[in-house]
Amino acid sequence: MADLLHLLDKPEGWTSHDVVARMRRILGERRVGHAGTLDPFATGLLILAEGRATALLGCVSLLPKRYLAKARLGIATDTQDRTGKPIRVSERIPGREGIQAALERLRGVTRQRPPLYSAVRVRGERLYKAARRGESPDPGERTIRVYELEVLDGTLPELGLDLTVSRGTYVRTLAHDLGELLGCGAHLLSLRRIASGPFHVDEALSPEPCSGNGAGDFRGRALTPAQAVMHLPRATLTSEEAARLRHGRAPALGPDRIEPAPLGYPLPPGETRWPLALLAPEGELLGLAESPCPAVPSEAPPQAVVRLLRVFP
Repeated sequence: MADLLHLLDKPEGWTSHDVVARMRRILGERRVGHAGTLDPFATGLLILAEGRATALLGCVSLLPKRYLAKARLGIATDTQDRTGKPIRVSERIPGREGIQAALERLRGVTRQRPPLYSAVRVRGERLYKAARRGESPDPGERTIRVYELEVLDGTLPELGLDLTVSRGTYVRTLAHDLGELLGCGAHLLSLRRIASGPFHVDEALSPEPCSGNGAGDFRGRALTPAQAVMHLPRATLTSEEAARLRHGRAPALGPDRIEPAPLGYPLPPGETRWPLALLAPEGELLGLAESPCPAVPSEAPPQAVVRLLRVFP
């Protein structure tokens, strides 16, 4: 059994589950999962893991995500994207200055209500199932962060966008909200995920049958568990600590033993610490733990036994 992280370029028209199902067949492995769902009409980077590497998907999902998107101003739809029915049409499209002012209001930390046609669960049921019955349960709002939101060249009423957002952000809802701020309505025409933290779609392989990619191709390009957590703070254990950890005994670590997260990615709203990667002297990933270092370094104990989240024996 292989424990690897795979970078896939999801084709248009496939659900994220379609990609997982195909990779299970190609790899001959039932234990396959993904981080960060993409809608069927969207394309781009979908991160999958097989074997015990599926335990790392939670760490990967914390990373900010970059998209290239195109919105259509002047038409709002019930799904907030091009797959839905128009519910509002306007020919009064604001100019670039008004658009820039509206985009500024969408940047930073804000609250977002997931769309009705989404896989979010309310009282145990997917929202889209209730929406298809004509019901409108309230999913509540979630805190998101829009790190970057820039306009690309294009001709109105279509608007190209390059944006980087936190986990759980619905880009089609951003397009819808932009239309509401402008007073003309809007929906999302296209969406392509370019990157998730350090992982880029340029390094991804296609799962489509016409690509000819097989298990050897995917595993030959896959990332090891240690590479999959390159964005996390880390502690390299001694040989003795590594041997004890393999038997479930947590090491005692102080701030002087912990290397900060090397890539500097921000945590999504609601999270205060990255998990800590525990490495063998040779660099192999042995486990994940709660970091003993609080947000305020001066409050860190000189040494403390870490709380293990996962051990990879």
